[in-house]
Amino acid sequence: MSTCTKADSEVTHPAASAPSTCGVAAYGNVDRPLDRSACVFVAGRRGLVGSAVWRHLAREGFTDLVGPGSEDLDLRERRDVFRWFAAERPDIVVLAAARVGGIKANATRPAEFLSDNLRIQANVLDAALEYGVERLLFLGSSCIYPKFAEQPIREEALLTGPLEATNDAYAIAKIAGIVQVQAVRRQYGRSWISAMPTNLYGPGDNFHPEHSHVLPSLIRRFHEAKESGAPRVVNWGSGTPRREFLHVDDLARACLHLLEHYDADAPVNVGTGTDLTIRELAELVAEVVGYRGSIEWDPGQPDGTPRKLLDVSRLTALGWSPHIDLREGLARTYAWYVENLGSGGLRH
Repeated sequence: MSTCTKADSEVTHPAASAPSTCGVAAYGNVDRPLDRSACVFVAGRRGLVGSAVWRHLAREGFTDLVGPGSEDLDLRERRDVFRWFAAERPDIVVLAAARVGGIKANATRPAEFLSDNLRIQANVLDAALEYGVERLLFLGSSCIYPKFAEQPIREEALLTGPLEATNDAYAIAKIAGIVQVQAVRRQYGRSWISAMPTNLYGPGDNFHPEHSHVLPSLIRRFHEAKESGAPRVVNWGSGTPRREFLHVDDLARACLHLLEHYDADAPVNVGTGTDLTIRELAELVAEVVGYRGSIEWDPGQPDGTPRKLLDVSRLTALGWSPHIDLREGLARTYAWYVENLGSGGLRH
């Protein structure tokens, strides 16, 4: 059991909480370093995002990190989640747990993506409220924004138009999480915040041939084609949609930066501010992998949203910027993929 358990007398009931205004400046800017000895619950600790957040917090000197795996705590089970919070009493929560997948997984299993994510979010957020968590970061997704939002997408675009149909169920769940965080802020004064990452990649990603996102899917496809000597690789869609990609280690840095420097209702976009076409991405992945065959496209398969580039001016105004460029990040990710390919360390 973690050492972070508080005495019952230290837990503040939600109804008794007062709004936190200490240090709040314009546009949500604060300067509020976190106690490195505080108990931090990283929900989804073994996933792509959660594992990166865990690594970064450990490097930054946090000494009491907790993050049970799904075999120990199924976040969809409300009673179990409340029992866990009652026993552990975390001070800070990073909600990175989610059912995630690429365009095919979202399009073919929307009921699971909606139900599982709603349950995970409601259980963790409700338990955090009940057991006095004052600082919480909810991680959403850039898919919350309308399909045809003006580019680059500002946070104010939320709920201004229809969603992309292939991932609307997942997006609705994430939007519900944002609204719940905002509702808790308004009703109970908790310093809870939300961040909306762009497309992520890096060590710990899911490389499943059907259920992964575009970048890890391309890495696997081109690696297998290189190993087998396949003369061509056929990718979904036209290759014309434009996407932005952020290394997950940069996201982890942004998470801690926001927890220490942001306190406001509005979600914050996290990205690089630059994008490229999926065709250009495929060519870059093939180059990094060392595949020399033909790259072809199947326009009969869906493209998804035509473009999805985030406006990251709110985050950069807080003093944050990414450190890892796409080519370097791809090379690191491919090296990790090859290293873990035969060790059982991959999610595929």
